Amino acid sequence: MQQIQFSSGNLTADRRADYAKMLSEGGDPAAAAELMEQALELAPDWAAGWLRLAEYSEKAGNIEAAITALRRVATLDPQDLFAARLKLAVLGAEPTPEQPSSRYVEALFDDYADRFETSLVDKLGYSVPGKLAALIRKVAGERRFRLAVDLGCGTGLFGVEIRDRADRLEGFDLSANMLAKASAKQIYDHLGEADLSLPAERSGLLGAGLPEGRADLVAAADVLMYLGSLDNAFVLAATLTAPGAFFAFSVEEAEVGQGFELAPSLRYRHSEAYVREALADAGFDTRQVKRSVIRMDSGKPVHGILFLAERRF
Repeated sequence: MQQIQFSSGNLTADRRADYAKMLSEGGDPAAAAELMEQALELAPDWAAGWLRLAEYSEKAGNIEAAITALRRVATLDPQDLFAARLKLAVLGAEPTPEQPSSRYVEALFDDYADRFETSLVDKLGYSVPGKLAALIRKVAGERRFRLAVDLGCGTGLFGVEIRDRADRLEGFDLSANMLAKASAKQIYDHLGEADLSLPAERSGLLGAGLPEGRADLVAAADVLMYLGSLDNAFVLAATLTAPGAFFAFSVEEAEVGQGFELAPSLRYRHSEAYVREALADAGFDTRQVKRSVIRMDSGKPVHGILFLAERRF
């Protein structure tokens, strides 16, 4: 995995960047941006430094300077590890991408893995795994699942909720560090790396004893907000499921009437109408829809929608 260059490699530039950070944290982002510009004169190819300049400039209200800095980040970081394209879209400088860079999502959760459960569950009131499992129980009754596939399994929070209903449980995630945390729970029969933005044959969900149509439950708890267009993810779910199988997942609810939007959090929000149409196109019938607060963010509730769909026969 590519290492993130948080140091410029120039001692003087790094020192000025440290001072700039202190100025920003002290409430003077304009002065921080000015000092960061001086640092970047010494290290003009430092992508992380340009990202900091964009942050300070935006805080100071200089949106044009922030956009210029983000464009420089995008040039220096073609894999978009720093999500410059998403940030440009939030600022209205570029169209909203249909999906983020896989490298950005992978790095985000690799970095987040050690504090994921403490931060998300204990501090932000994250509740999707339990609520999604409850929705499945409501519709499925006492039904057991021969094989459940947990897409974007993270540290295994949803796996814990569904393990007693599944004869076999598979978990997939883009982040190796998240998979290591899930493995420590010892609840999965199989764990593997997978990318929901890729076609089925390259996603990591098939092959090597992992055939199509093998699952009678596929779940994606708090995963699809890291995708804009859901078309490919729903095709993957359809490829994994047998006729009559359930597909349970959550999205953050869009403020727009239809389609999807990119939030300042750099997560995507989806409308109910958009999700229903995408499900139908992929061969699913929507069985249950439930609105819920799924977590807190900066002290405010994040509103989401839980879906349970059924694969057509």
